[in-house]
Amino acid sequence: MTNIKRELKRRISAVSLGSLAACLLLAPLGASAEDLEVTDARMRLLPGDMPAAGYFRLHNRSEQPVVLVGAQSDAFGSIEMHRSMNHDGMASMEAVPRLELSPDEHIEFAPQGYHLMLMDQVGSLSVGDSVDITLEFEQRDPLTVGFKAVSPTSM
Repeated sequence: MTNIKRELKRRISAVSLGSLAACLLLAPLGASAEDLEVTDARMRLLPGDMPAAGYFRLHNRSEQPVVLVGAQSDAFGSIEMHRSMNHDGMASMEAVPRLELSPDEHIEFAPQGYHLMLMDQVGSLSVGDSVDITLEFEQRDPLTVGFKAVSPTSM
C-alpha cells in the first residue's frame, strides 16, 4: 500500500511541475508593474468643455524596452497621446500613436512636450480631485495611476 501512495505522490508532483512550467512559458513577456514607475501624475483642468491635459513622469526600470500605446479612463470619453512642438515660432501639436522607452529610460509628459489629451469629460471634476487613468502598453499589462486635478495656473 505504501508503494502505491509513493507512486501516486510522484505522479501528482510530476503533473504539478509540468503545469507550473507551462504557466511560466505562457506568461506574457515584458515588464511587470514593478518595472515601471510613474511619478508626479497630475491633470490640468481647463474651463468649460476644453480638454484637460495629463502630465507625469514614466521610468522604465526593466531590462526590456516598453512601448506606451495609449490610455483610458472612465472619467473621459477619449484620451490621446500628443506632443506639442515649436518650429520657427509656430506652435503645433501632433498625435503620438506609440512611445518606446528603452531600458532604464525616463520620459516626462509635461507642458510644451508630450502630454495626454483628456477629452469628453464625464461628470464634473474640481481641483484636488483624483482620477484613475490606465496607461496601456504593448506586450504587458496596463498600469492604473491616480492623477490629481490641478489648476491651469499652477503649471
